[in-house]
Amino acid sequence: MAVYSKSLDEPDEQRTPDKTVVNVVKFPGASVAKITFQPGWRWSECIRPVVGGDSCQVRHVGTLLSGEVEVVHDDGSKARLVAGGAYLIEPGHDAWVVGDEPAIGLEFESHAAETYAKS
Repeated sequence: MAVYSKSLDEPDEQRTPDKTVVNVVKFPGASVAKITFQPGWRWSECIRPVVGGDSCQVRHVGTLLSGEVEVVHDDGSKARLVAGGAYLIEPGHDAWVVGDEPAIGLEFESHAAETYAKS
């Protein structure tokens, strides 16, 4: 048995697309990411140029620590994520920061942490 601990402020990997910082820590069999979206961030403008596609095809599971994010799925369904809330976002969506405060979230879905905003 083992316990692993790492600081998200000293990540194993960092990705920095436009208006985005993704800090990733890796453990045996799991990864976690801290993602910071600056005001004005929008997936279709800041991440799509890196990964391509018409909408985000990543499944997200996490919690928003600060700020607000609006999510719109390809089918038109919408949700607003707010600080303190947990979320599960299925693939096929666009999203953007609402307001003038950065949105900071923790991503617990290992595949998302390992691949989000990665070319």
